[in-house]
Amino acid sequence: MAIEYPNSFLTEPSALPTQPELLVSAALHLMSHYSTRSGEAGACLKLASVIERHLKALAGHGELTPVLRATCQQLSEQWAGHVERASPKVSSVPLFDRVFRAAR
Repeated sequence: MAIEYPNSFLTEPSALPTQPELLVSAALHLMSHYSTRSGEAGACLKLASVIERHLKALAGHGELTPVLRATCQQLSEQWAGHVERASPKVSSVPLFDRVFRAAR
């Protein structure tokens, strides 16, 4: 059984109605989709970031029980760490030094 969500529901958790069940459902759907693609080279960093944002939104949702909010907060932090580790690293060498070395 496939559940159809408007695209904005999946990419922007703030676009969801206030019913926490829809946000939980979308987060679980995204996590399942991510896990099926994790074997592919370079699993989708954007999808992982969207999952993190959904979990963060759930962690701050007042209608969820404290245990569920705490779980979502912890998972949000884990996904944020995953996104940070998987993000391309920016060169720490200043631009001037890179240009000067290339000129030699």
